[in-house]
Amino acid sequence: MNKQVAQLLNEIADLLEVQGDRFRPRAYRRAARQIETLSDDVQEIYERGDIEGIPWVGSGIAKKITEFLSTGHLEYLNELRREVDPGLSGIMEIEGIGPKTALLLYETLNINTVEGLEEAAKEGKLRGVKGLGKKTEENILKGIERYRKYGKRFLLGFVLPIALQIEERLRDVEGVGRVSLAGSIRRRKDSIGDIDVLATSSNPQEVMTAFISMQSVVRVLAKGDTKSSVVLEGGPQVDLRVVDEESFGSALQYFTGSKEHNIALRGIAVKLGWKLSEYSLEDRESGEKIAGETEASIYSALGMKFIPPELRENRGEIQSAIMEELPQLVEYEDVRGDLHVHTKWSDGSATIMEMVERAKALGLEYIAICDHSPSLKIAGGLSPDDLMKQIKEIELINRKIEGFMVLKGIEVDIKSDGSLDARNETLRDLDFVVASVHTGFKMDRKQMTTRIITALHNDYVDVLGHPTGRLIQQREPYDVDLNEIFTQAADLRVLMEINAFPSRLDLSDVNCRTARDRGLIMCIGSDAHSVDQLKYLELGVATARRGWLEKEDVINTLPLHELQWRLR
Repeated sequence: MNKQVAQLLNEIADLLEVQGDRFRPRAYRRAARQIETLSDDVQEIYERGDIEGIPWVGSGIAKKITEFLSTGHLEYLNELRREVDPGLSGIMEIEGIGPKTALLLYETLNINTVEGLEEAAKEGKLRGVKGLGKKTEENILKGIERYRKYGKRFLLGFVLPIALQIEERLRDVEGVGRVSLAGSIRRRKDSIGDIDVLATSSNPQEVMTAFISMQSVVRVLAKGDTKSSVVLEGGPQVDLRVVDEESFGSALQYFTGSKEHNIALRGIAVKLGWKLSEYSLEDRESGEKIAGETEASIYSALGMKFIPPELRENRGEIQSAIMEELPQLVEYEDVRGDLHVHTKWSDGSATIMEMVERAKALGLEYIAICDHSPSLKIAGGLSPDDLMKQIKEIELINRKIEGFMVLKGIEVDIKSDGSLDARNETLRDLDFVVASVHTGFKMDRKQMTTRIITALHNDYVDVLGHPTGRLIQQREPYDVDLNEIFTQAADLRVLMEINAFPSRLDLSDVNCRTARDRGLIMCIGSDAHSVDQLKYLELGVATARRGWLEKEDVINTLPLHELQWRLR
């Protein structure tokens, strides 16, 4: 419900902005950001009568949230929708088209559909609008292409918990043997199209009935003896297949590997005179079954080591498995701390102690508090005086707790000229400094590269935060020469961050592997803004695994004393 309410408030902000309102949109966006990061469900907060207790939610916004939660609709939003051409909302879903640009296009060219926008861009009409040019047209056409490509995909971080719940629910059904996720969600891709689940059972019909009867199901697409498909609340489709016990390994391999990975495997099988399918690995002439009950038996029979699901993308993993040169991937339990956490001091929703308590409960040994620097005002960046107060609070907490350490950190903004939004006199008092780009994404390649490299040369910078600035399905990476960034960072011993927030996962898996090959060390940070978001750390580990990283490639696999020594 938190995400739904946040989307509602952001839509209000967009519509107000289209109408030319300069001030109220910011209030709605701040409230939306807070609600999205809450650890409690906003519905439960409403039932306790404490909506106005949410930070940045004033009485006016609280009344609107209350109306929506109590009635299921909001008349104020409906009024705004009636006042604004409905096509403008669709246009604003295109990357680079904000409320102001959407209104400008509507008033000058009467564009109110994605199709109309695409046609105008292809015909070169946009460059005649004040402030828009040929480059804008090119970017909008790319944005439309991405919009159509990713429109039916879902972020891993938001879908994985749902998928794991389904997996657990099916394990509890009587007669069920083995259950596993498959497909891209098992490979932990950053976004997925649907959820694939495999199971074995002595009573398939009972499994199918339990599956389509799940509370989260809003539509049953198909129900069969061994396969059923449903659509969940919020959109993801889930496909369940019940297979024979002796074919479970074959089916799991078949429905997990990417298309390219599976084609390559089948090619190896063909050369051996065999046939690999979702049912088994068998001799093509005799039909004799060679393997199939487990995935490991299939890979072994084909003359290679078992390939972890995250690597099954046909990026050299098959040859490495044959040569017994696969990396010993970093394990989820290897990561000892979270090196990017926000609190109420800036734009988080929890206190430092609340973040500490949840981190300890998750088995971590340390966290780095990295609230924002002053210039990022929308995120409540800390003034130098407030940062000093926060440092004192952290020192007090560290004296009180045992077996855990809070590192004094900051996420400092990299300004357009590469200087940092904090004085060196401030940074030298900190344990951990994350330097990140938060503005000016449209710089050209040379400017952005120079900007970042300049920041990396600051002696107090430990890590480059979310290095490419991408937001999955929302914003493409800024134009930057990553090869040059990696070269400079390796020389300066600056870390590269794997930002584990679901919409970032930046560095990407491919860039992680490139960085590792250049001798760089990565750090993983959840970028958590609430206690519940600390669990995003595992998404960063999944990205590291997809990037072929081993334990020694990730700095926060180190125990605290070694980490502190490394950061000196």
